[in-house]
Amino acid sequence: MLTRNRIFVDRTRDIGVISKERAIAYAISGPNLRGSGIEHDLRRKHPYLDYQNYDFDVVIGSAGDCYDRYLVRIEEMRQSVRILRQVIAKLPGGPINVVDWKNMTPPKSRVMTKMEELIHHFIVVTEGLDAPPGEIYFAAENPKGELGFYINSRGGGVPYRLKIRAPSFVNLSILPELLPGCMVSDVPAVLGSLDFVMGECDR
Repeated sequence: MLTRNRIFVDRTRDIGVISKERAIAYAISGPNLRGSGIEHDLRRKHPYLDYQNYDFDVVIGSAGDCYDRYLVRIEEMRQSVRILRQVIAKLPGGPINVVDWKNMTPPKSRVMTKMEELIHHFIVVTEGLDAPPGEIYFAAENPKGELGFYINSRGGGVPYRLKIRAPSFVNLSILPELLPGCMVSDVPAVLGSLDFVMGECDR
C-alpha cells in the first residue's frame, strides 16, 4: 500500500537526500547510513552474540533519500525474521541463563517468596557486578543505529566514567544541513525517515 503508492513515493523520493560523504562526516549509523548506500552493519563488521553464524543480507539503498531509508527498514524487517528463524532452528534445550547466582538476579518466583533471594537481588541491583579496572567500548546494531557504551572502571560495581552513544542524537545532528531548502510539508517525511526517539536524544 505504501511502497508503490504514488502520493507516498512523490512525497519521499528525492527528499532529504544524505550523500555517502555527508553520512560518514556526521557519523550517521544504522538504516540511515545504509540508506545512503554504505554497507556497514556491526553484526557483520564486528560480530557479537553469534551473528557470524547466521545468514542474512546487509540491505543498502542508493539515493540516500527518505524513500530509500523507508525501503531499507522494510527489507531489514524481513532480514530480522530470517535471522529469527535460524535462531529458533538452532536453539538448544535447557535453561536460558547461566546459573551463576553471584552475577545475576535470582528468578522472580524465588525473589518474591524467599528472603535470601530478595537480599541477593537487592545487592546485585544496587551494588552492581564487581568489574575489573580498565576501559572498554562496546557497540551493538540497534534499530536506530549504533548504540555504544564506553565504560571506564576503577573496579567495583559502579563505573568511574560512562558515556552512552545514542544513535538518535547522532543521526539528528545532520538536520541543520538537511532541512534548509525543504518545504514545510517535507519536514515530517525527513524526520520520520530518520526514525529518532527524543527520549534517547535527551539522555
